[in-house]
Amino acid sequence: MSTLKPVTHVIFDMDGLLLDTEALYTLATERVLKPFGKEFTWDLKVAQMGQKAEVCAKIITSKLGIKLSVEDYLKQVSQIHKEIMPSAKVLPGADKLVQHLHKHKIPIAIASGGAQDSFELKTTNHKELVSKFSHVVLASTDSEVKNGKPAPDVFLVCADRFPDKPKPEQCLVFEDAPNGVAAGVAAGMQVVMVPDPRMKEEMTKGASLVLKSLEDFKPELFGLPPYDA
Repeated sequence: MSTLKPVTHVIFDMDGLLLDTEALYTLATERVLKPFGKEFTWDLKVAQMGQKAEVCAKIITSKLGIKLSVEDYLKQVSQIHKEIMPSAKVLPGADKLVQHLHKHKIPIAIASGGAQDSFELKTTNHKELVSKFSHVVLASTDSEVKNGKPAPDVFLVCADRFPDKPKPEQCLVFEDAPNGVAAGVAAGMQVVMVPDPRMKEEMTKGASLVLKSLEDFKPELFGLPPYDA
């Protein structure tokens, strides 16, 4: 018997879920770490997925013991992001799902751990897609979001900004990272997870549904209009 419940509103994470930015983040981080002879491991990447920018910088610099202040680290990474982030591609199934929900007048929004400037860079070539969302909440630069994921703040603030202010249980979250899933669950929302294939299965626990790709999502499982046959 399915434990999935109908929803009325949908909230999307962005990095690694709508846009394929994770490989670009890895590339930027590796470039900053190269002079220090340090490696950006998968475990380190998972630890900082979905976090606010400052938290990511602290995790990386302290765990690897690099002599770089958080400020300097972020400055260097930011320079590389300016070069490479506009090349971010939309992930399979994302455009189809967003367009489908928008067409059926399902309220949709973005709740990301990122910052405004980096959001602008990543979406340089995806303005049409972004225009379909009711609003965007960016944890790193939004004063109302006190704590980044895995705290529920970004999702609760995002839900509250829909004009009709849905209850948490009326919202469905899409996420790729364990921190994001934990945040959605803490907010009292159902979460569909589309993890990186390298993610260990125990790190997908807590999600209401785990998929290999957004292409596999069936909207009707959550009481949303099904795709046209």
